[in-house]
Amino acid sequence: MHVTNVAASYYQSYSVVGLLALVGVVFVAVAFGAGRLLRPVVPTPEKLLTYECGVDPVGEGWAHTQVRYYVYAFLYVIFAVDSIFLFPWATVFAAPGYGATTLVEMFIFLGFLAVGLLYAYKKGVLTWT
Repeated sequence: MHVTNVAASYYQSYSVVGLLALVGVVFVAVAFGAGRLLRPVVPTPEKLLTYECGVDPVGEGWAHTQVRYYVYAFLYVIFAVDSIFLFPWATVFAAPGYGATTLVEMFIFLGFLAVGLLYAYKKGVLTWT
């Protein structure tokens, strides 16, 4: 009898999460549906043009973007994630009984980041031109 009581409590806690997710999905669907029903639909040639910062479009709609901007963004994300994980790690590392485990985990994590940084360095991404 005790096992069924624990299982019921377990599923009840997830039912609250599921209900909240369902309410969120319904809220977004209703908002998009109301927007579609209430907006005016008057397409004109000017409204169908590509808009870029108030400047009239010149040339084709497709433009080539240099890959290095994506690489800079990727490197930023790597180091932002690194800094996000370092602060909680420092607090857990100070807790008794967690020192060796968290130290090994953090060195594995930093190893992955170092491999990514070394790869970027070998590809010449970090040279500023």
